Amino acid sequence: TMYSGNQTSENQTSSTYFILMGLFDQTKYAAFLYTLIFVLFLMALTGNALLILLIHREPCLHTPMYFFISQLSLIDLMYICATVPKMLMDQVTGDYTISHLGCGVQMFSYLTLAGAEVFLLSAMAYDRYAAICRPLYYPLLMNQKVCHLFMSGCWFLGMFDGLLLTVMTMSLPFCQFRKIMSFFCEAPALLKLSCSNTPLYEMFMYLCCILMLLAPIIIVSGSYVLILRLIHSINSAEGRRKAFATCSSHMVVVLLFFGAGIYTNMLPRSYHTGEQDMTVSAFYTIITPVLNPLIYSLRNKDVTGALRNLMLSG
Repeated sequence: TMYSGNQTSENQTSSTYFILMGLFDQTKYAAFLYTLIFVLFLMALTGNALLILLIHREPCLHTPMYFFISQLSLIDLMYICATVPKMLMDQVTGDYTISHLGCGVQMFSYLTLAGAEVFLLSAMAYDRYAAICRPLYYPLLMNQKVCHLFMSGCWFLGMFDGLLLTVMTMSLPFCQFRKIMSFFCEAPALLKLSCSNTPLYEMFMYLCCILMLLAPIIIVSGSYVLILRLIHSINSAEGRRKAFATCSSHMVVVLLFFGAGIYTNMLPRSYHTGEQDMTVSAFYTIITPVLNPLIYSLRNKDVTGALRNLMLSG
C-alpha cells in the first residue's frame, strides 16, 4: 500500500531528504486514480504538443494570438512535466523521497512556469483588447517585436518570482518531521515543516503572490471591461457574436487559472485545509494543462481547420 511505502521511505531517509505524501494517500482506489492521472498526463502532452505543431506549420495561424497560444501550450507542457512524472514514478517504485536539491529545482520550475503563465494570460487579454477595440492600430501595437518582448517579460518575471521564493523557502531550517503534505514541492506545504518562526516569511510570500496576481488581474479585468463595453455598443447581433467569440476561450482559461491561484495564494490560511490546497494544486497543475488545448481547439474554427489539413496531408 501507499502508506507502507511512505513508512519505508521515512525510515530510509536522511535529513537532506523530504517525503512527498502523494495525491491519494491511503486511498483504496489509489491504483485506479493514478492510472487516471497518467491518462490525463498523456492527454495534456498530446493536446499541447499537437497545438504547438499546428500553429507552427499552418501559415494562417501565424498571428500574435496564436503565437501566445503556442507559448501557453509550451508552458502547460513543461508545467505538467515538472510535477506529474515524479509523482507517478514514486507510486510505481514505492520511494516517495525527494532530495533537498530536487525539491528546490521542482519548486523553482513550477513557480517560474506559474508566474510566466499568469503574465502571459494578461498579455493575451491585452492582445484581444487591441484586436477588438483598436483594430486599425493592431498591426502596430502587436507586431512581432512587441510579441517577443511581451514573452521575454513573462519569462523574466516568472523566473524572478521563482528564484526569490525558492531561495527563501529552501534556506529555512527544517525539522526532522519531513513529510510534505502534497504531491510536489510547493512553498506553502514546505513552510509547515520549518522549525523557525515563519510569520514574517509568510507575510512576504503573501505580498509576493498578491503582487504577482494583482497586476495581471487588473490588466485582464481592464481589457475585458473595455471589450465587453464595445461589444455591448455593437448594433448587429452577428457583430456582437463574432467579437465575443474571439475572446470567450481566453476568458474561460483566465477564470480557471486565476480562480485556482486566488484560492490558494490570496485567501487566508484559515479558509482552507491542507487537503483542499492539494486538490486545488492538482486542478491547476494537472487539469488546466489538459483543458487549455481542448478549450482553444474545440471552440476555434481556425485550429480545427488546421487539424483537418494536417490529417488530410498525413
